[in-house]
Amino acid sequence: MQMRGIYSSVTDIRRKVFTEVAKLAYEGGDYKQKITELPYKIVPGKVAVYRDSIFLERAIVEERLRLAIGLPLRSIEEHKAVSDGIEESAIAEKYYDPPLVNIIKFACNGCPETHFTVTDCCQGCLAHPCQEVCPKGAITVKHGKSHIDQSKCIKCGRCQSVCPYNAINKMERPCAKACGMDAITCDEEGKAKIDYDKCVSCGMCLVNCPFGAIVDKGQIFQLITAMKKGKKVIAIVAPAFVGQFGPNASPEKLTAAMKKLGFADVAEVAVGADLCAIEEAKDFMREVPEYQPFMATSCCPAWSVMGKKLFPDLAPYISMALTPMVLTARMIKKDNPNACIAFIGPCAAKKLEASRRTIRSDVDFVLTFEELMGMFEAKGVRFEDITDDEKVELDQGTGDGRGFAVSGGVAKAVQDVIKKLDPEREVKIVAAQGLRDCKKLLMLAKAGKYNGYLLEGMACPGGCVAGAGTLNAVDKSTALVNKYANDAPMNNSLESKYEINLGFLTNCYKDEEEEAKKKKES
Repeated sequence: MQMRGIYSSVTDIRRKVFTEVAKLAYEGGDYKQKITELPYKIVPGKVAVYRDSIFLERAIVEERLRLAIGLPLRSIEEHKAVSDGIEESAIAEKYYDPPLVNIIKFACNGCPETHFTVTDCCQGCLAHPCQEVCPKGAITVKHGKSHIDQSKCIKCGRCQSVCPYNAINKMERPCAKACGMDAITCDEEGKAKIDYDKCVSCGMCLVNCPFGAIVDKGQIFQLITAMKKGKKVIAIVAPAFVGQFGPNASPEKLTAAMKKLGFADVAEVAVGADLCAIEEAKDFMREVPEYQPFMATSCCPAWSVMGKKLFPDLAPYISMALTPMVLTARMIKKDNPNACIAFIGPCAAKKLEASRRTIRSDVDFVLTFEELMGMFEAKGVRFEDITDDEKVELDQGTGDGRGFAVSGGVAKAVQDVIKKLDPEREVKIVAAQGLRDCKKLLMLAKAGKYNGYLLEGMACPGGCVAGAGTLNAVDKSTALVNKYANDAPMNNSLESKYEINLGFLTNCYKDEEEEAKKKKES
């Protein structure tokens, strides 16, 4: 199920929260007093619109406000003001405190767990194939309709597959269905619960919960605080940005719009994507098949963490290349050592990646496109108001670098580099999208089915354009990114004028690894 591109009541509340948090940070003043007033501004009046009680609606908004500021959820068992911790959070540096993805329990519907149910479409047919194929005798015919005994049902789905009227439905929790790690179960009250040992923070649960009960933490508050304190903040924008901010938000207008928010400059992460493609191509040519059976790409953090968690034996075969986000950040900090870097992208898992000890010095803030939209709304920045004189060309990335945003794009970029470096070499690739399919891909790889292959994994179905922080429908975003990639003046990542930085950037990384290894040994 994809709910991106549908402006629902859940979307409306979420965006209002981001906008108000951004306004709060920009305007300053008495944060404690102002945040207590925001739930009444976001949910006005005295009659509930979405739930049974307006008090419940406001209580949920309070928790959303706290999470958007990076604060933890409050326990329902003890009194704590919505403003608790806000003044300590009005700082220019703050990393995400775990857990990143949170469930607001009293917003959760407590949806029933997976089961099969017979609908009114049942015709009580003579053949009753559902009853015939059930291995546990769980189906009987009562009053001319099939009936499933849930105590006997093993949820194999055979009845559903043979019903000639499609009268049997599989009911699933949307959040659990979307979770490719099977990290979501329910607590003793039937509310959703996340197993954080399994969770890789892909964010698919939070965009598939139709009750808006699952929320990730944000850094809007700290990012704007850094700007107000005079820090030079440079935005690096992921390739999936094209079309995310409306039909008037052309790439040429992005830099001007971002500067109106307080950013010092803007760069495309497609630059880092090009460098990542070159590095992974060289790794593949050097390692496969002489030293390892296959190589998997590294740019999707949720896919990479999933692979290392579930298939530790295959971890060495996941590329060690730095991700496009980190490569771009490091390259900019090389020339701007005192600048703060804000990654703007579609991904919840990037927030987790940036919190890692080895990455913290490179990426200071991670915001999603949706959170950035809140900043545009708070400052009243409209792309249609940007003049031709203000436009700035973003022509830094190649077509292959820009194509990283779409499923299959990473593998294609790496393959294209290898073809240019060694035209005679055949590079077989296979790509998977969605963590369930990614797991199947690695299972087959472990069984030796993909020896000699380059494997691409994307946690989000469709690639980065389907990330948890996107605003557009996935098919629309895919078409826009593909057009943007095709319009690039350069196609192959090897044509990037920034390749000269690659040796410096990767050597820094290796030096850090050696230093960390020595510390561990000592």
